[in-house]
Amino acid sequence: MPIDPYILLLLGTVGLAALLPARGTGADVASGASTAAIAFLFFLYGARLSTREALEGLKHWRLHVTVLACTFVVFPLLGLAARGLEPVFLTHDLYTGLLFLTLVPSTIQSSIAFTSMARGNVPAAICAGSFSSLVGIVVTPLLAATLLGSTGGGFSLDSLLEIVLQLLVPFVAGQLLRRWIGAFITRHKKVLGLVDRGSILLVVYTAFSEGMVEGIWHQVSPARLAGLLVVEAVLLAVMLTLTWYGGKALRFNREDRIAIQFAGSKKSLAAGLPMASVLFGPQAALAVLPLMLFHQMQLMVCAVIAKRRSQDPMAADQVGSGGRSRPPTGARGTARQAPTGPAADEPPIARSDSRSPDPEAAKAPYR
Repeated sequence: MPIDPYILLLLGTVGLAALLPARGTGADVASGASTAAIAFLFFLYGARLSTREALEGLKHWRLHVTVLACTFVVFPLLGLAARGLEPVFLTHDLYTGLLFLTLVPSTIQSSIAFTSMARGNVPAAICAGSFSSLVGIVVTPLLAATLLGSTGGGFSLDSLLEIVLQLLVPFVAGQLLRRWIGAFITRHKKVLGLVDRGSILLVVYTAFSEGMVEGIWHQVSPARLAGLLVVEAVLLAVMLTLTWYGGKALRFNREDRIAIQFAGSKKSLAAGLPMASVLFGPQAALAVLPLMLFHQMQLMVCAVIAKRRSQDPMAADQVGSGGRSRPPTGARGTARQAPTGPAADEPPIARSDSRSPDPEAAKAPYR
């Protein structure tokens, strides 16, 4: 089972915040830098996303609607149902973080990687993840305003306005300027990828420093963390089951069901962390803890599933000696280049199609 190296960096950042939290003037500087980093991060997301490729992906609209429904309807409903576990298994703050986890968009890179490993519909996974990230910039704050406001999670109209100014406005600016800066960003995507990851680490350090200063970690016991892990394991199992057998009930073919399962059962750490920092302020450390744990859990479990899917006799029947797979229904020509959305820990894949699974993605399912 893979351990995401970026998770190790995040844990190291949490440890640094625990030992050397930013205080006083240092905290003000870190907070300002974090705010600027988040805005720049979403500006880059907007500049990277190819609007033309996203519109092309609408040809397979049934699959994308299914993934969006899983991400922004089924997940939140399960999160609301988990409220009955409070306060026996979860504290109020941990439940708020769990509910927030169910509201964030899906991943891009890891969904593509696992779909490619399992010999699924890679173009559909590319577009589904990109659509989810794009829709999540608007839908996640609105869902948070509706659901977290009623749970006392500290959400307010001021938070919604801050989301618009820090996330949506830079994203739209990036889209508008893409015509002039898109080529530059493509040429320097490796360097900008490091900027993405560094920005996320800065956000994590600032959030956990504030949490240490506020003393919120005294609210979490080992027993509560164990209860959270059990709840998240059940949540992931339910979503993996629903996406797989739901795809079958909706008459999707095998390749499409694989894309639906991996894109519809995941949550993006890179998109969720900046949003949580804006929404929760000093309480962001506890709010993102469920998301960090779920992120690693989904990678480990999906890696095993993808490997088993790749060894499925049905996959062997659909892939001939020349490496060609049967084109998925409605997906031919869906995408030629992976558009990238809010996924700093998910660097773009240059090219993939349903007939030839991306070898680079298959080599790095842990991303």
